[in-house]
Parts: sequence; structure tokens; C-alpha cells
Amino acid sequence: MPEARLEVIDAVGRRTEAIVKDVLTIGRRTGNDVVVAAAGVSRDHAEIHRQGDRYVLRDRGSRFGTFVNNERITERELRHGDAIRFGDAGGPQVVFSLSTGPALPDRPSTIVGDFHQVAVLLEGLRALGSGRVLDEVLALVIDSAIEVSGAERGFIMLADARGALEFKLARSRDKITLPGRTFDTSRKIPEEVFATGDPWVDVDLTGKEMSLEHGGTIAFGIRHVFCVPLRLMRYVDRADAQLEPKRIGVLYLDGREKGTLLSSSGRAALETLAAEAAVAIENARLYRESEANARLEQEMRIAAAIQKALLPPPRWSGPWFEMVGSSVPCRAIGGDFFDYLELPNGDCAFAVVDVSGKGAPAALLTAVIQGVLSSHVTIGGGPAAAIARVNQVLVRRAIESRFATMFCGTLSRDGRLTCTNAGHNPPFLVQKSGVRRLETGGTIVGLFGQARYEEEAIQLEPGDFVVAFSDGVSDATSATGEEFGDERILCCAQKNRSGTPEQLLECLLTAVREFCAGAVQGDDVTVLVMRYTEVKV
Repeated sequence: MPEARLEVIDAVGRRTEAIVKDVLTIGRRTGNDVVVAAAGVSRDHAEIHRQGDRYVLRDRGSRFGTFVNNERITERELRHGDAIRFGDAGGPQVVFSLSTGPALPDRPSTIVGDFHQVAVLLEGLRALGSGRVLDEVLALVIDSAIEVSGAERGFIMLADARGALEFKLARSRDKITLPGRTFDTSRKIPEEVFATGDPWVDVDLTGKEMSLEHGGTIAFGIRHVFCVPLRLMRYVDRADAQLEPKRIGVLYLDGREKGTLLSSSGRAALETLAAEAAVAIENARLYRESEANARLEQEMRIAAAIQKALLPPPRWSGPWFEMVGSSVPCRAIGGDFFDYLELPNGDCAFAVVDVSGKGAPAALLTAVIQGVLSSHVTIGGGPAAAIARVNQVLVRRAIESRFATMFCGTLSRDGRLTCTNAGHNPPFLVQKSGVRRLETGGTIVGLFGQARYEEEAIQLEPGDFVVAFSDGVSDATSATGEEFGDERILCCAQKNRSGTPEQLLECLLTAVREFCAGAVQGDDVTVLVMRYTEVKV
């Protein structure tokens, strides 16, 4: 079989992704097989299906579309050298290639050049010091304003998230940063300028009316003040609409001697400086925020990798059983997990757990439950006893409004299935004699210290299997708001009752993806399939 691969150029750089799976998922979400970092790429954008020697690209209901050779497609068989684009023009570039095809020519990429220019720019900003970028811009603005106006000192105040002015930086005429987080002057002038948007230009405070109103400022020896709002121009969608300015702070200058502000050239220079300063300050502030977001995103990638490493391998089999599982978080990290392990007496155990909530808090509690459950299942006493111990541990921790639903079972060599359901979606047990739900157990874990759990024992025959899932499967919604439902899960199980657990799992996950095409994944999707087989000698 020829080797297939994708040559990818995106914000991360240039790399090669080999296609070694039957279904290769592509998107912006960290859990995809190929993660493509770009704003125009959907979280779950597309997938490539390997069908023998054929490779079929399918769009997964992405917002901005999937393109092959600049033609928007829903599904297309790929040929050697096809150029693929995910999202808008100018987005990531991808080329599909086969080892049996001719060598692909080096393609000039304007995107690579753009990324290089951006990288050079960011490197220059980082040279100022990531924590000092905004301060450097503020200092430059104040120094320039003092030089133009002839003022003795100046400061900048910026609006916080609530719209209140917050002191940022003060400088003197000799370009020295003044100490402290306040300024020896009244707050009345800058607050009035920020509220009204009207500047104070070269105001003489020695007049009788001014001296009464601003006596506190005059007491500091200040006689002349210039204060102007920092306005950021915001463009609106309609061509006939007016530009909407947004006030982000104030630039304040003062001194004991009158400067050059009465001249028209001085005022024009300061007003131009204030307008440009607003843009520069906002860009510096956005850059600082983007750096913080980038660090957070990197931490989330690491957390997702750790959480993925905590999951068992997708497939586990023994002399009398086969198990497969999958967990797809709706965010970078999730609150679902599946697990299976071998018990000291030779039996095997398996579980599916759904923690309340999403994101980092749920993921942390998931790691705790996974460790506690694994240790207590191996102690013995059966699934009910293990879940009761997990419940006690969580109740003692008293984590407010945090709980979990669980399904846990053990399977012996002779086909005896013992299981407990702690408030979880009842799994399907598919047997030759029919289908039933596994509901015996008790309430959710983590809230009630006196909760009791029951278990049931069922004799399985070779070929019988269990399909356990989280509510992210049954409650998955389509673009029209319809729920996937239990009936579709059962339909997939019955269609694949003679197939392998892997086929059933893939059928179910594919059905959910196709059903939810165009809709946002609202919850973690976790499935575990266990089948009892004939005992192999």
C-alpha cells in the first residue's frame, strides 16, 4: 500500500503528517489527529478516510469550508499533489501526496513569508521584554508629548475593565520614570476629560475661577495643564455610518511655566500624538494579552497531553474478552474517562465515568477519581464496594457542586459479569436472547455520604457485548437541536453485533459526528465496548 501524507504549512510552521489511520481527523481542537492552528479552521473541520488504496477527504460541517484545488467540496477522493485548504484564502496550506507519485515541486508560499515577517516583528517586541512592552510604549508617548509641549512632567491613565481610570506611568522632562503609583495632582481634571471626551489645552490655573475649583493642584505648584483623551477609532460595518471613537484613557501634562501649547502647531502635534498613542497603547496591550493567552493555550496543550496519557490504550484484549474505548473532550481537556485493568484474581475490570462540568475543574476531578477507582477496584469486594469507597473519598473532600456518574463492571473467565451503575446512563447489554439496560446500582457519587450501591451478576455467552457511553453521546444535538438519543446507539450496536468491537465503536462515533455536523460539540463524548469471547486455550 502506498504511503500517504499531508504536507502542512500553518502558524506552527512546515511539517509532514503521515496518514496511518483509517479515519484521520483534522481541525483546530487539540484532540484531533492533525491540529491546524488558524482562525478560519473549525474545531472539528474535516477528516480523511482510508479505503484500501483510496483516500477520501470529507468536510465535517465546517464554518468556512474545505477546498481541494480551490474548489469547495463536501467529499472528494484525493489525488497525488492535490492542494487542500481549510477555511478562508490565505489560511493554512496543505498538500496531499503519495509515495508512488512523482516528486512534488517546491511551492513558493506567501504565507511562510508573512509568518516570517510577523515572527521578526514579535521578536523585536520580545527584545523589549515581554513584561515591559506596554511600559515602553507609554514611556515613549509621554517623552514625546513632553518634548513637543515643553511640559515639565506627564502621566498616562488607562481605563480598566470596569471603565475606571487606573494610573499607569509618570515621567519627568529628563526622561526619568517618577516613583510611586500616584501623581501629585488632583484626579478631577483627568477624570473629567475621560468622562466628557473634551480636552483641557494649556489651561492657566492661576485665574480666580480656576484657583477656587483646582486649589489642590495649584498647591502642588502646578500652574498650567494639558490633558487630552486617548481615543481609539473603531470602524463600523455600514459604509454610511460614522466612525465610533472609544476612549481608552488620558494623557496628562503639566508644569509651573507655560509651554508652547497655545500655538496651533503645538496643539496639532499633541492631538496627532494622542491619536497615534491610543493605537500604539492598544496594540501593546493586545500583544500582552495575546502572550498571556498563548501561554495559557500551551499549558492547556500540556494538560491535554497528560490527560490523554492517563487513558488506557484504545484496545485491550485477553483470552476471553475484547475491549475498545474512546474519549473525545469538547474542550482541550474534559471530564469523561474510560478505564480497564487486570485484577489480582485474573478477572478484568472496566469503567466509564462522567464528571460534572467541563474544562480544567472537571479534568482535575477526573484525575482524582481515576486514581482512587483504580486502587479500590483492585482491593476486591466487587464494583459496588469500589464505587462506595470512591464516593466516601469524594464526600470527605467536600468539593462544592462537584459529582460524577459511573458505571463499573468486572468480567471473569467463565463469563460472569458483575456490574454497578452509579447514576450513569444505563449501558446496553446485547445478547443473543435480546437487549437490556444495566441500571442496578445507586445514586451519583460525591454528594451523599450515606449512599449505598447494589450490584448485579449476569452470565454472558460468547459474542455478548456491553456498550457503555456518557451522556455526551445520547445528548449530542444536531444543527437543528435534535438529540442523538439512545435508539441510534442501539441501532449501531445491533448493526454491528457480528462485527468486531472496533467496528461497532467506529460506527457509533461516525454516526454521532455525521448527526452533529454543523453543530458545536456541547459535551465530552466517551464510549467503551466490551465483548465476551470464547475462552482461548
